[in-house]
Amino acid sequence: MTQSSTRRTQTEGRPEPGADFRTSTSVRYGLDRLFTGLVFIATIIGLIVLAVLLVDVAIDGIPRLSWDFITSFPSSFPDNAGIYPALLGSLWLLALTTLISVPLGIGAAIYLEEYAPDSRINRLIEINISNLAGVPSIIYGLLGLGIFVNFLGPITGGRSIISGALTLALLILPVIIIAAREALRAIPNAVREGGMALGATRWEVIRSHLLPMALPGALTGTILALSRAIGETAPLIVVGAATFITFAPEGPRDAYSALPIQIFSWVSQPQAGFAVAAAAGIVVLMAVLVLANSFAIWLRNKYQRRG
Repeated sequence: MTQSSTRRTQTEGRPEPGADFRTSTSVRYGLDRLFTGLVFIATIIGLIVLAVLLVDVAIDGIPRLSWDFITSFPSSFPDNAGIYPALLGSLWLLALTTLISVPLGIGAAIYLEEYAPDSRINRLIEINISNLAGVPSIIYGLLGLGIFVNFLGPITGGRSIISGALTLALLILPVIIIAAREALRAIPNAVREGGMALGATRWEVIRSHLLPMALPGALTGTILALSRAIGETAPLIVVGAATFITFAPEGPRDAYSALPIQIFSWVSQPQAGFAVAAAAGIVVLMAVLVLANSFAIWLRNKYQRRG
């Protein structure tokens, strides 16, 4: 066998250069398409289930909706039952929870991201904030019962709106802090360095540049957190939200009910008319949620355009 034929035989036995890379790329591409398809199917299934639930609730609840239903008080007769005190209580809770949690959450995020040194204590605080975001809501209800209802009862009025709002604020505070920190972290350091190079103090850079740029991302987290808070039932039951009241709350120290509590109470009744009233209450709750989220989304988009 000649030397050239020997080299040809050895070359034919070797894999083609780049063949392994092409095979690996093809496998990764196939797995990527498979994963994309599975995620798409899961999303479609979730949307279909959600659409079926919404349509079912709307079919039962919309015929029951009326001005009398919204402005009437609860009753032991399903045809006369209204949702006015619960609706007013939910609006009070939403407003107070927003006023308490948003400034505290964004302020804590600014301190942890812009001022706090990289110490062991601050790292421990950051870990605890991340863990608190996953704590069950009933734990916050027990915490609110012990602190805001019992210990601070002379100030909060005990089982009152402000106690419920403070409990819900604690519930959503970790989510707001994490979202605001991520929004601040996404801003390039060149913005901070440029502001300070022009003679601005750290607070002036935060107030004039960082905060307006981070608000859209922080508001996204706030929208999700408030959406969770307005639908919570367990912590409100623990801190004393009433299932049946015949008066409308007039201040933050008054007794109260809320839409999730009222819906839960109606669903628990054996009469079919209360199930229809509960469906109507769900429609009202969703309308409140959509209106609140729409305002927050408008505010977020406004700051995005400004940025």
